[in-house]
Amino acid sequence: MTSYAASSAKAEMSELRRLKSLLPPELQSWVTVEGTTEVNPALIRSEEIGKDQVEIQIDLIKWDALAMDQRNLLFWHEVGRIQNDTIPKDGWEMAALAIGLGGAVGELWVQDGLLLVLALALCGVSGWRLYQKNNGEKQLRELIDADEKAIALATRFGYSLPNAYKSLASALKTLVDNTPSKRQRSRYEARLSALKRSANKAKNKSKNPENNDY
Repeated sequence: MTSYAASSAKAEMSELRRLKSLLPPELQSWVTVEGTTEVNPALIRSEEIGKDQVEIQIDLIKWDALAMDQRNLLFWHEVGRIQNDTIPKDGWEMAALAIGLGGAVGELWVQDGLLLVLALALCGVSGWRLYQKNNGEKQLRELIDADEKAIALATRFGYSLPNAYKSLASALKTLVDNTPSKRQRSRYEARLSALKRSANKAKNKSKNPENNDY
């Protein structure tokens, strides 16, 4: 049992080192790759862990069930999110909303019109930012943009364009099949549909480069 645990830990460390090597050189000094310690974690996610420092966290148990090419493209998708600056950040919005609401109630009590207006303005700005962060269409657009970035990164690391598309499509199909959440599954399906459209555009461009502006 001890030998198995040691072997498993060694394999995990080897995979984390391999993934680190798939980071573009310009990211290697400030992006780290670690196995997650969360309960019921996402397959892969990123978070800011300090100023100018981002950590990609991976559920290595689920990760191990994927083929190598699938892992690579899903990893580059996450790298694409970092490059596009669309990973979740420590939000000030909820705190600002609470302060604004508290201030508004307080100023109603003391009847200070200017401070009431300022408190309501703070509520409005923070509420709008929260709406933007949680907007489903915006989030999906960001994920699709990160998929495009993943394709570009794959070609940068030696994949042919068709193989990059095939590998990411295969990964998304696997996630669709293995995801119980209907909402999350529909998001994977939307990404897969967008990826197929993008692949067809790329295919048509390669066939007729002189007739295609894309």
